Amino acid sequence: MRIGVIHGPNLNLLGTREVEVYGSESLAEIDRRLADRARQRGVELTTLQSNHEGALVDFIQAETGAVSGWLVNAAGYTHTSVALRDALAASGLPVVEVHLSNILAREPFRRESLLAPISLGVVAGFGARSYLLGLEALADHLNGAP
Repeated sequence: MRIGVIHGPNLNLLGTREVEVYGSESLAEIDRRLADRARQRGVELTTLQSNHEGALVDFIQAETGAVSGWLVNAAGYTHTSVALRDALAASGLPVVEVHLSNILAREPFRRESLLAPISLGVVAGFGARSYLLGLEALADHLNGAP
């Protein structure tokens, strides 16, 4: 089983950007932890971080035939990108949305997700663990767990 992992804009700054909101772990550290957990589950990951919406859409289109589902932290694009939402929906694959912070406890503009309606579920507010919890949920779903 192979899962596509999408990291949206500004996540490359993790560990230094608004540490009080997003934590002190870098994206490389999160990716390492995620890869370790994936290996334990017998899952392969393909990962992209980009600050460019079109690059994320291109990645989804290119990888759709090679992955079984998507683990997505679209960051700011969560609230604004119809293009990203449409690309994920067009893939026909299950999506789990993740966020480091609790977006429902943040600014009003962050409380609406364009991805949530096409996602199996949303994991938010657990820092870097949100990715691990999302991976577990997606892998379980793909393996047929209720």
